Formats: sequence, structure tokens, C-alpha cells
Amino acid sequence: MNEELGIIRHDKQLRPYADTINRRYANTLKKEMELTEEKSSLSEFANGHMYFGLNRVWDGWVFREWAPAASRIYLIGDFSGWQEQETFRLYRLENGIWEIWLEPNQLAHGQHYKLSIHSDSGKFERIPAWATRVVQDNTSKIFSAQVWDPQYEYEFRVKHFKPHTSPLLIYECHVGMATEEERVGVYNEFREKALPRIASLGYNAIQLMAVQEHPYYGSFGYHVSSFFAPSSRFGTPEELKQLVDAAHELGIAVIMDIVHSHAVKNAVEGLGCFDGTPFQYFHQGPRREHPAWDSLCFDYGKPEVLHYLLSNCKYWLEEFKFDGLRFDGVTSMIYLNHGLNQTFTSYNDYYNGKQDEDAITYLALANKLVHLLNPNAITIAEEMSGMPGLAAKQEDGGLGFDYRMAMGIPDYWIRLIKDIKDEEWKPGDIYWQLTNRRKEEKTISYAESHDQALVGDKTIIFRLIDERMYWHMRIDDADLTVNRGIALHKMIRLITAATINGGYLNFMGNEFGHPEWIDFPRQGNGWSYKYARRQWSLASDPSLKYQYLDRFDKAMVNLLKTEKNFHLKPLTKLWDKEDDQILAFARNDLIFIFNFSPQKSFADYGILAPKGKYTAILNTDAKEFGGFAINDDSIEHFTQPDALIKNGNKEWLKVYIPSRTAIVFRKAPE
Repeated sequence: MNEELGIIRHDKQLRPYADTINRRYANTLKKEMELTEEKSSLSEFANGHMYFGLNRVWDGWVFREWAPAASRIYLIGDFSGWQEQETFRLYRLENGIWEIWLEPNQLAHGQHYKLSIHSDSGKFERIPAWATRVVQDNTSKIFSAQVWDPQYEYEFRVKHFKPHTSPLLIYECHVGMATEEERVGVYNEFREKALPRIASLGYNAIQLMAVQEHPYYGSFGYHVSSFFAPSSRFGTPEELKQLVDAAHELGIAVIMDIVHSHAVKNAVEGLGCFDGTPFQYFHQGPRREHPAWDSLCFDYGKPEVLHYLLSNCKYWLEEFKFDGLRFDGVTSMIYLNHGLNQTFTSYNDYYNGKQDEDAITYLALANKLVHLLNPNAITIAEEMSGMPGLAAKQEDGGLGFDYRMAMGIPDYWIRLIKDIKDEEWKPGDIYWQLTNRRKEEKTISYAESHDQALVGDKTIIFRLIDERMYWHMRIDDADLTVNRGIALHKMIRLITAATINGGYLNFMGNEFGHPEWIDFPRQGNGWSYKYARRQWSLASDPSLKYQYLDRFDKAMVNLLKTEKNFHLKPLTKLWDKEDDQILAFARNDLIFIFNFSPQKSFADYGILAPKGKYTAILNTDAKEFGGFAINDDSIEHFTQPDALIKNGNKEWLKVYIPSRTAIVFRKAPE
């Protein structure tokens, strides 16, 4: 390869690793050629869901399954009294594929079924790997596949939808816990109640978690058993489609949190020992089990596994019209040690031969496929190591993700709040931490996601206020701890959102300071749903302070939206004075000024800024946001010249900036 790849041109420090980067790029091209040797394109290769599993055909039904170690397979279910019958025996084709053709009246919509598989390991029942509908019996709690052939297919009202990404503003959601009642929420309820709220807040995308079927609700959807089946605990496939359609009508893109990094260990519900062998879909030996997640690791070197996972990407995008995929656990996929107990302090950590290059190839192919299917689709990598090129174009030597999660930011906020006194917060360090990223790669910045809301961790508001939230959130209660927490909550969110170079994410409820963590029903809490829900009414209660945070989030999000391509505007630091704990930076005609001092307020504080007239357009201290309204934000500010300043375009912008306050100013057109 003669021409230097783009990611190396952008970063000369990658030159010592050019051979590895070039090899990975070549591996992707080679693997695509191998997979498409008998197909016209990668998209055609990824049609496994149209061939495998149970499919309706013009003269009845056809069912196929890949189970190379099986010696006999039967369909069993309601239609056979759950007994093996020769009428429902599958026949072996080439390459370990099994098949059966059935008459139209041999199966009916709503019937339950499984596979009875015989192999050298014995006889056992399995849910088909390609099942698109899996349900759990309310009494026995046993899962089975379900024949799904409704009389009418759902017809999408929005035929073509293009996500708004200027910038991308993501509301991370879990349908089951989006209800205020102590139970599992459903798709229809989310569509009717949550979507309008999200739209009113101004977010232009939702990221849906726990879509793929998972046997244990408390896994948050990350221990997947049936990769092609939308979780039936939330409703039917048609109701999920209706949810996506309704979001599109509101201008909201729907990104699916897809789990291809591992699979549930359960053999009965999942793929663990599907055909009687432990390594059909997964690695053999010690690489089979994830040491931290109690799950199984896919063998991305197998063509059949690539066929399964790539087809899975295509299935969700085309069948349900998802606008993109957020790939979970990418760090775990691309490192042989899953990134565990590793600090990633040098470039050598990314190119030292301790990476799973089969997984890297798969991710590059998945990104290429997604964008072949929909050029406007969004792909996001949940990746914490910082591997260069993850969100760079494939032709530049990258993996092709549109965005990578800025996972260091929430960790930074936790350390700051937990370990550093307020008066020792350094605004310059905060700014550096929020903007320290690869210029050629777009990121999704966030102060906290679902990870920080889980039991065992704490949300930002909980760390700031803790148990005082339960007793001192009334608007007539002047509790100092609560006042501090509300002020910093707004500032942390604003500076995180204001410094984005791609998008911003918030987990549902965190925008108004949801007072409780997330704890899914489990044996340890008596299978309670008390903490697996969202108390939306707190944000609308006029007697409580949650309304202030809710209003501020809406104002902040809409500020980002009204500034076209806000995330692309150059960031220019204007002022950073550690002793005062003051930071100011500009994005085009907007100036953001932060005073992190817990005690010092400053009158006529001077910031060197482009000369002109400025007006405050957002103030965290405004009364409507629970502040003290010390400033008169209607006052126009004119910069003042200084003969000592050699830059003729810079003058002093003098403002009153109260302690623990951030103000956004807009420069008037000249």
C-alpha cells in the first residue's frame, strides 16, 4: 500500500504502526471479498434472516437452522403436543444446515415452538437461533419461540426519515422502566407518554436499550439470548414499529443499542450450546467466557458468525426502520483481554498484537453494511480505550463509526465531585478534559448515562445532594446543599454540552435530577420494581425544585439546536484564570462564561472577546431555573477598548458573574 492512510496523515505519531493499520484495512477488504464471493454485495450476504428461521412462503412455511453438530432435529410445539413427530422432522442439507417445508395449515399465528435437537451430547430443546418472536410463559416462566404471522403487516406512515445531526442530541431510554408505576412499561405507553415529553425537551434522537430479547430483565438488556427477537415483555413487534414510526413523525431518530459484544450463557434460551457443542458461535477454550460479564464471547473469525451478526444489523434497520446502531462493549470486542485492568497510556497499547483483529474486521464490515443500507444511518461505538481511527472513515484506515462515546467525561465528573473540594476545581483542566479528543473523529459527550444511574454508582445529582434530596427539594426550602447541587448540576451539563464536537447524550430522568438510582427487580430486593421506574411527576410538581432542572435542560438543548451545526463551530478559549475559577470560551458568536467558585462573585469581570454588542441568552442563575436571578439579563453589554491590547479585534467584555453560575452571551451581528 503506497499511499499513506488518512488517520496516519492526521497523526504522524501513528507512522511506527503503519504496518498494523494497513494490515487491518487490508483484512477488511479481503474478508469482504471472501464473504461476497458468491453474492453481489455485502448487503446481499447479510440476508441470513430471510433464509434461516421460520419464514412464510407462497405455498406454506419453510424453516432452516444451522446446527452442524446435530444428528436429528424436530420442530416441536403446540401443533405437535410438544412431542417429536416425523411430520416435523428437519432434513440435513450441506454445511450443517437443516430444513423443513410445511403446508400452510400445519402452523398458525400465535403457536409456540422450539427445536428438539439430537447430537452426541444427548437430546435437548432449543429456541431457534434466528427466531424473530420469543415469549415467556407467565406461569412456568419458560421461553419459547412463537409463530408470528399477523393478518396485517404494520405499514409505516413515514417512508423515509433523515436524522437531524446538527448536532445529534440523544435521549437514552429503557422502555420497561419509562413508566411511573411499579411494573414493566410497554412500547405503546412509551409511544403515547414518553415520546411527546422527549420531543418537548428538544432532543432529536432516542437511544433504545434492551430491545433484543433477554431472559433476565435485570441484565438491562445486555445478556441477549435471541438476537433477532424484540423483547416481548414490552409488547409486539408491530407495537415497536409503531413506536419508531411515531418518533419519526415527531422528528426524532431512533438508535438501537445493539449487543454484539457477547451473549447470555443460558443454553436453554440462548446460543450457548445450541447444537450440543460449546463453540458453535463462540470461542473454544478460555476465550469462550467473558471473565467479568458472566457471558460468552463470539468467535468473529467464523464466516457463519459474521453472517449471523451482519444479518442481524440489516434486520433491525430494515424490518423496524431504526436509524442507526449504538454498538455496546466495543472495547471488550477489540482487545483479547477485553480492556480489563488496562490503562491505555501509549499508542503501543493499540497495536501490540493483543487485539482481536477478527473483531476489528467485523466492526468495520458492520459499519460499511449499515451505511450501504442507509447512507444517513448513525453508528456509535461504546469504546473507552481511545483506539485511533474508530470513528474515522474506512478509506482513511478507520473502522467507520460515525461517533464514539466520550466515556472518559462521566468518569472525570465522578472523580471531580467525589474527590476534589469545590474551591479546588480547575476550570482549565475541566475544559481540557472535555475537549481532549481526536480532531478527525466525532464524539458523543455526556455527563452521565445509564451506567452512572445504576445501583453501585451514583448519578451526579445524588453525589451532589445525596439523602437530602428526600427532604429538602421543596421550593420553599433554602437548603444550602441542595442549592449547591442544583447550581453545579446545571453548570456541569452546560459545559459538557457546550464543548461537543458531535453530539450530546442524557439518560432519561437525569435531566431533572431523578432522585433515585436504578435497581431492577431481583432476589436481593424482593423482586421489587420500586427503583426500576421513572418518577416523571416530580418534574411537573410546582412545589418541588426538579422543575427547575427540567426547564434548564430544555433551554440548554434548544440553544444547541437553534445554532445550526453548533458542534462544528470552532472552540476558542478566551479566558482561564485558576485563582478566580473563571473559564470563558467562544463558539462562533456565542460566548460561554463559567464561574465555578463556590464563594466569589465578580463585578465588571473582564473577558477579552471579539469586539461588539453582547446579550445574555442563557443564565444558569435565572429564577426560572431555580437560581437567585442576581443579573439583569436584559442589559446589553458593549465591549470596551484597551490601548494596550495589540489585537484590534479584541476588547474587554465586562460582566457581573455570580459564584456557581454560567452565562451564555450572543454577539449581535455587525
